Amino acid sequence: MSESPTTTATTANPDRPDLQRAAQDFVDAGFAGIQLRVNDAHGEWTGSAGVSELGKEAKPATDGRFWVGSTTKTFVAALVLRLVADGAIGLDTPVADHLPRFGLDRRITVRMLLQHTSGVHNFTGELDPDGTFVPGLPGVGKDWVENRFHSYRPDELVEFALAKPARFEPGTDQSYSNTNYTLAVLLVEAVTGGSYAEEMGRRILAPLGLRETLVPGDSTELPAPHAHGYCRYQDGDEWKVVDVTRQNLSLLTGAGDMISTTRDLHTFFSALLGGRLLPDPLLAELRTPHGMLGYGLGVFVQDLGPENGGVTIVHHNGGAPGGYGALMIATPDGGTTLTAGLTTGDAEMNPAVEFPKALDRLIKAVFVAAPAAG
Repeated sequence: MSESPTTTATTANPDRPDLQRAAQDFVDAGFAGIQLRVNDAHGEWTGSAGVSELGKEAKPATDGRFWVGSTTKTFVAALVLRLVADGAIGLDTPVADHLPRFGLDRRITVRMLLQHTSGVHNFTGELDPDGTFVPGLPGVGKDWVENRFHSYRPDELVEFALAKPARFEPGTDQSYSNTNYTLAVLLVEAVTGGSYAEEMGRRILAPLGLRETLVPGDSTELPAPHAHGYCRYQDGDEWKVVDVTRQNLSLLTGAGDMISTTRDLHTFFSALLGGRLLPDPLLAELRTPHGMLGYGLGVFVQDLGPENGGVTIVHHNGGAPGGYGALMIATPDGGTTLTAGLTTGDAEMNPAVEFPKALDRLIKAVFVAAPAAG
């Protein structure tokens, strides 16, 4: 990094040096910047570390918007489950009944989409049994950078995936697939007659007052204020860094395309887990982990183990194809939440290696070291 990272905290809470240090860990690991919000038994704390734009000194705004990536999936799961709660569709209804144009296996149910147990191929790529990544539609590196303004139709994404062999028989295994959630929003449209954006706004965003959260469609603009995101990639023998703040995330319709803020993510997740959106039986199903991923209905459920006091967290973090990441983590009742937006910069790092280390320290600072509500 060419800048000296800095950290700030608001006075919303008594000083929280533990959280300031945890935020700084991400910048020290090579991220360009982070904005962080914690709501717990102590009240609300917000802070930021690093820079909003490479080559400048301004810190990330704590109310900035960012691409939330796969955190979108929890919003979509909540939307689908609202329809289940209203009796418009059943969790164990065959998806093919509502989307006959795709010729889906009739054993695939709504539950399987939300739980990643349908077996449908992931259109952004899959791991072979030997661990080799087989690329799908361009979602990383040079190919994605050069293609990042391309507009995809949701049907196009699904058809690409269905042209590949299924990973397994429906319901017999679990594999994280973006295709499941693109199918989920097409299902919402088929059941309601409204668009994905309209139904998300009407059933989730408006009731909770989430004014800074949106489904952007083909729009490439990230509304201000926002931090800049960067993609560092190899082009032949040369490494390049490109500002990818503007991007078209129709590539991840329903699976990773939304924009939000740390405040809206907190409001949404605390409301969802606190029972404001779903009746108790559906909320219980949402929070019940399934399979090797420990995935419920749109969320991961993770026991931090006896070494961490047996604390359980519910979460769905996300990463846009280039430059942006989101954290959305809470206690099972939503009483304590941690939400954050991150940006990568020009550092020579592997986020897959550095991110888990910094995240582990942050989770322990919020959910283990500090007393948590819930």
